[in-house]
Amino acid sequence: MIQVKTLNKIAAIGTDNFDKANYEISDTAENPTAVLVRSASMLETAFNPELIAIARAGAGVNNIPVDRCTEAGICVFNTPGANANAVKELTIAGLMLASRKIPDALQWVQTLKGKGAEVGKLVEKGKSQFVGPEIKGKTLGLVGLGAIGGLIANAAIALGMKVIGYDPFLSVSSALHIEPAVQVTADIAALYAQADYISLHLPFNAETKNSINADVFAQMKDGVRILNFARGELVNNTDILAAIASGKVAKYVTDFPTDELIGAENVVAIPHLGASTPESEDNCAYMAAVQLIDYIENGNITNSVNLPNAQLNKTGDLLICIIHKNIPSVISKVTSAISDAGANIENLVNKSKKDWAYTMLDVTGSADTAKLADIEGVVKVRVL
Repeated sequence: MIQVKTLNKIAAIGTDNFDKANYEISDTAENPTAVLVRSASMLETAFNPELIAIARAGAGVNNIPVDRCTEAGICVFNTPGANANAVKELTIAGLMLASRKIPDALQWVQTLKGKGAEVGKLVEKGKSQFVGPEIKGKTLGLVGLGAIGGLIANAAIALGMKVIGYDPFLSVSSALHIEPAVQVTADIAALYAQADYISLHLPFNAETKNSINADVFAQMKDGVRILNFARGELVNNTDILAAIASGKVAKYVTDFPTDELIGAENVVAIPHLGASTPESEDNCAYMAAVQLIDYIENGNITNSVNLPNAQLNKTGDLLICIIHKNIPSVISKVTSAISDAGANIENLVNKSKKDWAYTMLDVTGSADTAKLADIEGVVKVRVL
C-alpha cells in the first residue's frame, strides 16, 4: 500500500484521484511515499527514506525546503496556473480598491448608524471625500506576464485600460494567450515611467526580495498606484510607506498584511485571499494529485520546481528513473552499468535543470540498481 500524507485539508476532487486499492491517504502516515501540502511548513521536517515526492497544492513553495529535498532525491511539485483565475479576479478588484476609496467609504458609512432620517443628507454631504479616478483609459503596468499576469492583461484591456507588460522569461505559450493590444516591453524602466497602476506578478527569490524599493519608486509617475498579489517580500515596506507619505505612491493594495502596513494611510491590506476560492482549491488539489500519481506510477515529471519536466513511456521490462547531479560522465556510467548487466536500453530521456538532472531509461532485461545508486552524483534510483 502506497502511503500519501496530507499536511493540510486537501479537496476531495484531488484525493479522489488516488486508487484506494493501492493508496492510503491520511494525515498520520509515518513513512509516506508522497506528501500533499498547502500552507503547512515543512522547513524543519525530517524526511523518511521512502519519501520520493512532495506536491504543493499552490504555486509558492516557500514552506518547503526545496534544496534539501533535491539533495535527498525528492521531487517537489507545484501547481502553476491552477489558482490563476482566482488571483486575477482579486487583482481586478484591487484596481477598484486602489482607485475609489471603497474601504474608507465603507468604514465611514458605519459611523452614520443611528442618524435616522439624516442618513441620506449626510451621505450626499460626505461622499465627496471619497472621490477617486476611473481606470478606463489609464495605463496598467504588469511586471510578469505568466499565467496570472496574462489573464489580468486581457481583462484590463477589456475594461478599457492601456496595458504594458514586462517579462524577461515570457514563454511562447503565454505570449500566444495575450491580447495583441498588450504592449510587451523589454525595458522595465519604460513601464515604470508610463504606468498609472503597477501590478506585480513575479516570483519571490533572493534576486527579487525588496526589488520594489526607493530607487524604483523614483522612476515611477507621481501618484502611481501599486498592487501586490504576488509576494509581500517583493516590496520594501519602509520605502513604500515613505513613498506614500511623499505622494509618489497614491495607494498600495497588498494581499500580504504586516504590522507596519496595517492601518497605514492609503494602504489597503487584504488577508491573503488571492487563492481563497473553492474553485482554486479544487484546481490546485486536482493538479497536485494528478502530477503525484503520474510520477509515482510512471516516473513522469510535470511542474517540478527542482527537477526538469520529463516523460517516457515504458515498452520494455523496466523503466529506470534516476535523479542525479548535472555533471559529466553520469550518463555514460549509467548506460555502461545497464549494458554490463546484459540489459538493452530501448529508449532514454535525459533532462537537466540547473545543477540537477533526471534520466529515464526504458530497459529490456534486468539491472543492478545497487550499482546504479553507487555511481557518483546519483541520489535516487527508482525502478518501475
